[in-house]
Formats: sequence, C-alpha cells, structure tokens
Amino acid sequence: MTIVPSHRQTIGAAGESLAVAYLVKNEYVILERNFKARYGEIDIIATHHHVTVFVEVKTRLNTRYGTPQESVTPRKLHEVIKTAHYYMALHPNLPDALRIDVIAILLDPDSLTARSLEHIPNVTL
Repeated sequence: MTIVPSHRQTIGAAGESLAVAYLVKNEYVILERNFKARYGEIDIIATHHHVTVFVEVKTRLNTRYGTPQESVTPRKLHEVIKTAHYYMALHPNLPDALRIDVIAILLDPDSLTARSLEHIPNVTL
C-alpha cells in the first residue's frame, strides 16, 4: 500500500527542504530533521558556531490567515523548548549553548518555490 502525502505535508516538506538548504548555505551543520518525542516535534536540529539550534519551520502559500511566523504560538514554543531539553539530555556531547529559531517561508502556489524566506534567530516567549 502506497501512502500519498497530503497537500499540507507536501507544502511542509518543501518548506523544510528550502530551510535546510538555506541553513547549510549559511554554515549550519544539520544534525537531524523531524525529531519526535512525546512532548512534540522539532523540524530541524543543527549546530552553528558552537550553538545547538532548534529550528521551527512554518510554510504558507499565502497570508490569508496571517504570516507564517505568526503561527508560532506560545504553546508551540513551549513544546519546542521541552523537546529541545529532552534532545539535549539524549545528546550530552552537543554544545551547551542553545537557541530556538523560526524560519518563515511563503511559497509560490504553482511552483512551490520560495517567494520569501525569513530567518528569525533566538525566538523567546
């Protein structure tokens, strides 16, 4: 049985791939994608200049319901923080310094290429 990804999953995967390409181009080392724990999920985990970076990627086709970055709620950040601490406990060899970034992407609905990509480092509640 073949599982066909939903339109939403396709958009999310396209955004994450664009985010990874952007991070690699900017000298981030990608450690893991789509890390899942009981607390939540982290889209991208990377290191950059001796900092462990947890990246939440938000991708949209339009701003009808707000910008991608506006969809990062305090609840979502709380989940990312808990999951990040769990990940750090599992990987004690990583740099102790950590931060949470958001990458907000607007895609062209026809080509699924980036119309805009905004990297917001060190997001806090």
